[in-house]
Amino acid sequence: MNKAELVSKVAESAGLTKIEAEKALKSFLEAIAKSLTQEETVTLVGFGSFSVTTRAARTGRNPRTGKEIQIAEKKAVKFNVGKNLKESVCGLKKKDGCGCASKKAGKPKKKK
Repeated sequence: MNKAELVSKVAESAGLTKIEAEKALKSFLEAIAKSLTQEETVTLVGFGSFSVTTRAARTGRNPRTGKEIQIAEKKAVKFNVGKNLKESVCGLKKKDGCGCASKKAGKPKKKK
């Protein structure tokens, strides 16, 4: 789904015109961006949270030449998915475990 399709869906479900929905979406995204610029966490209960993290400086390698290079410290945006969103995407019921994106999922255990 692209931005135009999202605007259309929001307009339809909220009973707004596409212009009003586009303004609302633009304001929403600008508010999130402004908060993240100020290194504030944005939490949307049930959906997820956006936060800013700092990646430490490290030594990398140029894949073309194999030469080591220094990669500077930088900030990155991180998104943690909320419980309701995760359950709706995974198709879960409250008592079932989620196999998608689970750290425990992977190779089956060997029998002893």
